[in-house]
Amino acid sequence: MSSTYISPKFPVVKDSLHSELRKRVYKYFTDNKINPTGNGNLFFKAALLISVFAALYIHLVFFQPIWFVSLFECVVLGGVIAAIGFNVMHDGSHGSFSESKFMNKIAAHSISMLGANHFMWNMKHNMIHHTFTNVDGVDDDIEIGILMRMAPTQKRLKGHKFQHIYFWFLYMLLYIFWIFYTDYKKYFAQKIGEVPLKKMSPTDHIMFWVVKIYHAAVFVVIPIYYLGWASWLIGFIIITFFAGFVLSIVFQRAHTVEQTEFPVASIEEHKLPDEFAAHQIKTTANFATKSKLVSWLVGGLNFQIEHHLFPKISHVHYPAISNIIRSVCKEYQLQYIEYPTTRKAIAAHVRFLRQMGRYD
Repeated sequence: MSSTYISPKFPVVKDSLHSELRKRVYKYFTDNKINPTGNGNLFFKAALLISVFAALYIHLVFFQPIWFVSLFECVVLGGVIAAIGFNVMHDGSHGSFSESKFMNKIAAHSISMLGANHFMWNMKHNMIHHTFTNVDGVDDDIEIGILMRMAPTQKRLKGHKFQHIYFWFLYMLLYIFWIFYTDYKKYFAQKIGEVPLKKMSPTDHIMFWVVKIYHAAVFVVIPIYYLGWASWLIGFIIITFFAGFVLSIVFQRAHTVEQTEFPVASIEEHKLPDEFAAHQIKTTANFATKSKLVSWLVGGLNFQIEHHLFPKISHVHYPAISNIIRSVCKEYQLQYIEYPTTRKAIAAHVRFLRQMGRYD
């Protein structure tokens, strides 16, 4: 555990933008007598996704459909894994899934059924990424090592000029890499990048290993026993590669696109240039916010600006509060970065990767 790590600080300002946003957004909930957490639609979606996950697993392993049906179901299962992460685990981890702390905990730990460790995710995503978005050296989401250059302050290598071409394959590896490598790396190093982990309790340690043993049994040992090595391997690759790509592309096109910024803390005071809310707005982009289908599938993560400003508000309310946030951004002369379609957001991400790979 690093004893020399010092986290960047946000400047303290009077009458902050964040305070103004909170006042107006929560006035909307008070005036309309709406609870900012999840509602019946979200609970139904969670039950549906988990049921489909279980049904696909049972059908693939124990009923063994014909090969082309199996391949299709593997792709769907990979998408459902990502969807559970977006819609159930994500809101639960932020405490926005339900009014009930117990239900939030259950939803948050749905990540365990996917084989990932909740303690590591909470530290990496909620504490680090949501605070120091796009800050090189702190935000682990833009730290991919020598394989990709994801920020202007990172060193550019010769191979990076092709990263806008080979990233498609690398993104497919995210889920399998997460389950079998990065969780373990964080666990044994007891830090995420240079940020020390908070102290793990005995229960945290036990849960880490219980989840990893469960995942190995359910997704490796049992399928190999019933399907054989070759059939399992093909299915496992399809499921994890598709899930990995969907997870990667949704999160990356929210922060690493052409117009988002990558703030650098001052050397003297170790302070970031903007207050918290302005920092989140400048480092985040929305996409396809008019598409109800996209919003349903990705758990409102196409409204990333709203999510980063109000992570404790459930994603089902993001379309409603987005107009309030747009209005405030206009008043404060801040760009509200948004791409009208999923395709245009991906194109902006590809152009960003190309720029990072070719220019300093």
